[in-house]
Amino acid sequence: MAKERIEVVGGKTYGPYSPGVKANGMIWLAGQIAPEAGDDVASQTAASLEKIDALLNAANASKNDICFAQVLLDDINDFAAMNEVYSTWLEGVEIPPARAAFEAGNLPREAKVEIVVQAIDSNCC
Repeated sequence: MAKERIEVVGGKTYGPYSPGVKANGMIWLAGQIAPEAGDDVASQTAASLEKIDALLNAANASKNDICFAQVLLDDINDFAAMNEVYSTWLEGVEIPPARAAFEAGNLPREAKVEIVVQAIDSNCC
């Protein structure tokens, strides 16, 4: 299976990378940030998750296919607010993905949160 680029029409990248890549039954999404969504971590988390949903949809997948999520926070004290939005987003997902979350100051574009996911292509193989 050839490597495919995953993107959404009108989607924005901040550098020389693909928004997502699909190959050999796996889906990797670049870290999603949304500093344009507001100055608080809850708004940025919700908008980042919307971007993830759109990219997964473009890959013919959904959040049910996510196996691992990595959450980078500008300030670890924002963990509870991020986690509340993230938990709501996962409602209805039978097997939530494994996850790591940690502080990684100076995120791109002064974002409060960046979310990276890896999923399976359940339509593959």
